[in-house]
Amino acid sequence: MIRIRGLHKGFGAAPVLADVNAEAPAGAIVALLGPSGCGKSTLLRCLNGITNFDAGEVEIAGFRLRGGTAPASSELLGLRAAVGMVFQDLHLFPHLSALDNVTLAPRVVGKTSRAEAERRARVLLEELGVADRANARPAELSGGQKQRVALARSLAQGARVLLLDEPTSALDPSLRQDVATLLTRVARGEISEKAQPLTLVVVTHDPSFAQKIATVTWRLEAGKIV
Repeated sequence: MIRIRGLHKGFGAAPVLADVNAEAPAGAIVALLGPSGCGKSTLLRCLNGITNFDAGEVEIAGFRLRGGTAPASSELLGLRAAVGMVFQDLHLFPHLSALDNVTLAPRVVGKTSRAEAERRARVLLEELGVADRANARPAELSGGQKQRVALARSLAQGARVLLLDEPTSALDPSLRQDVATLLTRVARGEISEKAQPLTLVVVTHDPSFAQKIATVTWRLEAGKIV
């Protein structure tokens, strides 16, 4: 479950988010809509603890974040394992293979053995349709393949919530239906060893894409969800 109460965030004297209130049940697919520059990506980063907010409260994946205070580093590790983030530019490490991108955090942060991390990663890459690209580096992958590797990386950490920033922005229109189907399967827990539903928050500028995937819609305007 995600619950946001009275969230405020500004940069300098300029308010970006002002009294944001919203909630979504576990297993929901939330489409976060709104005009460019309205604060959608900022809100996503606040939900993951990447950006601290000034006031208000967020409950997400069993964690509670409060405005005006930065979470402890130990809490952030748990938060970011439970609340995965797929950035618009994906942030895959260019010098690592797809497999190594997926296994890095479980090995380094989660202290999982290489053998177990690779076993889990290969299962996810298989489920996501890119098992044959496990040894390829990001520069050798298509946009859709990179998107799937980035999803596998978040799922490999045992995420219960996934935050996705414009997951279709770099893809051809013909691939958007594939992404819609893929995200629906992820939300249902079909691409997970634990087979547990996930909650997704998806930033998009595409109303038709939002209509295909969303069970909940948040529209952000003038710093508020309307």
